[in-house]
Amino acid sequence: MDLFQLTINTDTADAAALREDNRRLRKVCQALMERVETESGADPAPYAAFERSVLLAEQVRERTDALHRTLDELSQVNTRLLAAKAEAEAANLSKTKFLAAVSHDLLQPLNAARLFASALETHSLPDASQALVGHIGRSLKDVEGLIGTLVDISRLDAGVLHADKAPFAVSTLLDALAEEYRQVAGVRGLALHYVPSSAVVESDLALLARVIRNFLSNAVRYTEQGSVLLGCRRRRHGLEITVGDTGPGVPEQQREAIFLEFRRANQPNGAHSRGLGLGLAIVDRISAMLEQPISLASRPGAGALFSITVPYATAATPAGQSTHNTPLLDDTENPLSGCVIWVIDDDLAIIEGMQALLGSWGCRVRAAATASALEAASDGERPAVLLVDYHLGDHRETGIELAARLQRRYPGLAAVVITANHEAEIKRATREADMHCLLKPLKPLRLRMLLGTLLNKA
Repeated sequence: MDLFQLTINTDTADAAALREDNRRLRKVCQALMERVETESGADPAPYAAFERSVLLAEQVRERTDALHRTLDELSQVNTRLLAAKAEAEAANLSKTKFLAAVSHDLLQPLNAARLFASALETHSLPDASQALVGHIGRSLKDVEGLIGTLVDISRLDAGVLHADKAPFAVSTLLDALAEEYRQVAGVRGLALHYVPSSAVVESDLALLARVIRNFLSNAVRYTEQGSVLLGCRRRRHGLEITVGDTGPGVPEQQREAIFLEFRRANQPNGAHSRGLGLGLAIVDRISAMLEQPISLASRPGAGALFSITVPYATAATPAGQSTHNTPLLDDTENPLSGCVIWVIDDDLAIIEGMQALLGSWGCRVRAAATASALEAASDGERPAVLLVDYHLGDHRETGIELAARLQRRYPGLAAVVITANHEAEIKRATREADMHCLLKPLKPLRLRMLLGTLLNKA
């Protein structure tokens, strides 16, 4: 075989090999195309999967952009909501401060009016006039209750009213309430039964008094005939202070609703149901603040039993308080007769009202707007008790500071600070100074019992 023939044979073999390789590649390519078309579903085009991927990517981008826009809008809405919430809280706090300021201005003339009315009741008047004076006193008391209720519910909702817990003999509270409501119940022809207690408890005296006073007011208001009971039960976890009555009771379906705002039990004696329906709502909030539970037991037609459980005191009774019952005043023994009482207040109507009321009790009253004016008019006479307003006109010192200054000058002088401000800090400062605190409008019977107690100790 010559060289030419050998070359031809070699070229033919290479061509055949190339053709075989090309056939195999075509076969592989065909198989791949068939698989792509098979996996792409019903779409006959071989690039349907790619096109769908591009479409899905575009949809994802659009939806992502829409989500970002939605998040931006939500962020703006949330910012506006936070601003609105802060504005509402500021408005609520401003409303609370406004109510407190207005109530203070309203309580000043109301306090003077109650002092004058109480002093007038001690005068010898015709029966018709005496009845009119009683109506005036009750109307003023209703106004006091409405103002106090509105201010208290506002302070509780705003969270600016705080508890000032301290140990005290429960008799210092219940004795005065029993004497006060014995007279209130007597006007309605009801008997008040009181069971004293010598227990020492720990609570906020003013707030606890508000709770029990509400229980007693409701008991007297809704009881047409029979009696009201005020007493205590010693429980393992605390002292249960109870107020019961022989009234119509509270239906079971209303026992939760009566603790809501503007809700009262439906009672047939609607004539005695004056008020806003906020009393028990305030009681419920005070109970939660003090962490001292209230309870209600009732049977329709057989009366109701409201109670609050107060923990026993773990510390000793503070100075100035006694675990013995406060002696009640009577007409045969009057420790106030002839005693010298100083009154410092920058409101002329309050001064005149105090002079009229204390003078009707037999006290020798010296009253002025400043301590220097009071001392100048006293002719060297030593006072037994000082009644001083907390907020004085010159604002140079508080009533507590002024009373402390006078106590250093007159050792043994008992001091009572009077204020329309219910802040816990004032009550705490008064207690730490070993003084007593009374809130405006003054309750004459409460003042008289406190003065009797202070003079008996002296």
